[in-house]
Parts: sequence; structure tokens; C-alpha cells
Amino acid sequence: MRRYMRLKKHLTSFQIIIMGFAGVILAGAFLLMLPFSSTSGKITPFFDALFTSTSAVCVTGLVVVDSGSYWTMFGQAVILLLIQIGGLGVITIAVAFAMLSGKKISLMQRSVMQSAISAPQVGGIVRLTRFILGGTFLIEITGAVAMMPSFCSRYGMRGIWMAVFHSISAFCNAGFDILGTKTHQFASLTGYSGNGVINITIMLLIIIGGIGFLTWEDIYLNRFQWKRYRLQSKLILCTTAFLIVVPAVFFYFEDFRGLTGMHGVWNALFQSVTTRTAGYNTADLAAMSGASQALMIILMLIGGAPGSTAGGMKTTTFAVMIANAAATFRRRDQIQVFHRRLNDEVVRNAATIAGMYMALFFCGAFAISVIEHLPLSACLFETASAVGTVGLTLGLTPDLGVVSKGILIMLMYFGRVGGLTLIYAAVPEKSRYIARYPEEKVNVG
Repeated sequence: MRRYMRLKKHLTSFQIIIMGFAGVILAGAFLLMLPFSSTSGKITPFFDALFTSTSAVCVTGLVVVDSGSYWTMFGQAVILLLIQIGGLGVITIAVAFAMLSGKKISLMQRSVMQSAISAPQVGGIVRLTRFILGGTFLIEITGAVAMMPSFCSRYGMRGIWMAVFHSISAFCNAGFDILGTKTHQFASLTGYSGNGVINITIMLLIIIGGIGFLTWEDIYLNRFQWKRYRLQSKLILCTTAFLIVVPAVFFYFEDFRGLTGMHGVWNALFQSVTTRTAGYNTADLAAMSGASQALMIILMLIGGAPGSTAGGMKTTTFAVMIANAAATFRRRDQIQVFHRRLNDEVVRNAATIAGMYMALFFCGAFAISVIEHLPLSACLFETASAVGTVGLTLGLTPDLGVVSKGILIMLMYFGRVGGLTLIYAAVPEKSRYIARYPEEKVNVG
């Protein structure tokens, strides 16, 4: 016991986060292996259970078996619990249980919580946690109630479970669905492409979950007083709006303008929103144009906001990279956004994260393409979906071999815990500070 306590004291908050996610994934995999988790009544192979558990905890949505027809109610409940834990974060759930039990939240726990939700400071972290938990369950319940009439009209009383499952899955940006049947597997929301209520509700849940908990706080406290918002919240909201509207217009004219009425508008908007880490689809992605699929890859890599239920390299990373390029084009030494200056560390972190995601995305696709003898373009779509924790697929994932599925598992895990979390967990604090050497200029470009 003493040895455990000493080990815990030596662990950094980033190491606790990655170990927490790994522990929940393994526990989920063993639960999904149980015979009463599958409709066949047989033990699910460990690797299939591990893939499903990783996808759920990492709120991705990539699956190797159809969630609606393969898993029993118990199996689906396990997946939903894993999604909720993964969406809110392992540390957030642990702190929530500590609060409910009346235990005092230690300084170490507050520090870990700060790292988990990207909070600016330790002070007020318990109050923020209560706000996150209360807001989460209120939003999820509201989403479920809004979708119940549509699901109950088709599935009867089972529609209540359908509404609850898809509300939590959408809010957590997971993309898991239980609409598939033995005869029509991996259906996602294609049967509801013209249903305005389902489309709007799912899109709102995805957007709200993907803008981040600190942005919620800004909106709740400051309402329409835009000038009082944090710079981070301003970047997230503006970038999110841009990444929804512009791709939606492109998708509409490229793929959906031939559809009648509002059908084409719903499809274009939904594909634009869901591509950034949510994983649902209302259209046949394989039938969309090559240009649209390429744009979807970019959107999947960008992802949602830091400290949110979404994954990817994050909207703030994308915004900082754009701001840096704009400053370079205008020959400015400082990067200025909304009358605020960004420091050099933020730009370095953004460049590092973007580089890591691009490297993993391409190397993973290259490896799968070589191993499976598949077109590189299709493999790039799958790996972007995995590392961006999106869950969209062109249909390749269920048929991949063990090694390729293992690559996707690692990409999903990396995409959820985050690039900087893994770096700071692996690199000791003291090694990041070294002597300053003489400066010398190098020409680039």
C-alpha cells in the first residue's frame, strides 16, 4: 500500500490521465467479452471487444461489429457508460464520485482535473466540475426528450432507449448508433436524413459538446457581452462557425443540390457538423465526390475544441496556425487575434500538435495500405477518422486484419488523450529546460 502511495505521488497529472483512460478501456473490453453482452450468447473475441471499448472510451465510433444487432441491451449499456466516461473524461468522473461521497478534493486531484479539462487555473475547479456535470446531464436529457417522439413512433417503447443512447452518444461526439439490424448493418442515421427534428437535435448536441466546457462557462456568465469572453472562447466559436458554414455550402453544391426540398440542406449541414469528431452520417459517404471526401479528411483532423467531448488536433490549434500564417504574410513579428497577442509557446505547441497529427495520420494510412493492399486514399480517410476520434468510415474498418485494427486502436487512443498530454507524460519536467545556445538564422521556404 505504501509503495502504491509513493508511486501515485511520483506520477504527474498527465501520466494519471493516460493511465486512467487505459484502465477504463481494458475494463470495458472484459465486460464486452462476457457472453450476455452479445446477442449470440458467445464470448466476444478479445480484440473485437478491445477495439469497441477503445472506440467508445475515445468517443470515436469506429466499429468492427454492428452495435445495434451484435450487442444485447447490457452490451449497449456498457458501451454507453464507456462513452459517457470518455466524453466527460476519466478524471471528471472520478472527481464527481469523490464529490458525491462527500470526500474532500485534494490539491493533487484538482491539479489533475485542471489538466484534464484544460482549465486556466486550479482555483474554482470544483465549482467548474459541478457546472460541467449539471450542464451535461441537462443537455443530454433535453436531447433525449426531443428525439423520443421520432424514435417511439417507429420502435415503440424501445424508442426511449434509442433516444437516450443517441443523445449521450451525440453529445459526447462518439458517433455510436444502435439503429442497425441483422439485414441492414452499420446504418447510422441514413434512415433519418430527411427528419428535421433528428437532424437539428443531433447537430446541436454535437456542437454543444464540441465547443468545450470553458466556452460553456463564458456563454453562461457573459451571455451576449462578447468583449468579456476569453480569447480562447472567441477563437473556438468563430472557428467552429466557419468550419460548419463553409464546408456545408461546398457539400451542398458538390453532392446534395439535386435533392428535393430541405433534404439536400439537411444532408450538407449534417455532414459538415458530424465530420469534426461526431461520426454519424445521413448520407452514403462512399458515394460522395473525391473532393468532398478530401475536405472531410481535413475537417476530421481539425476536430473540436480543447477541454470538450471532441477529439482531433483542436479548433484552437487550427486557428493559431492560420493566425501565424497571416502574421507571416503581413510581415508582423507578433501574432495578434482579437486585439490580443499570442505568445511563442502557444505557436510552438500548435505547430508540434499539427505535425504529430499529420505524421500519425499519414504513417498509419501508409502502413494499412501496404498491409491490406488497399488504395492509400481510402486508408487516409480511415486513419483521419481514427486519430480525429470521428468514427466515419468508407466501410474498410470491419474487414481489416488484426495488425491494421491495432494501428487504428493506437490512433484512437492518441487522438483522445491528446498530443501534449502524451508528450508531457513521457518527457520529465526537468528535461524540457536546457541551456540557451547562441542564436543563428536559417532560411526557410
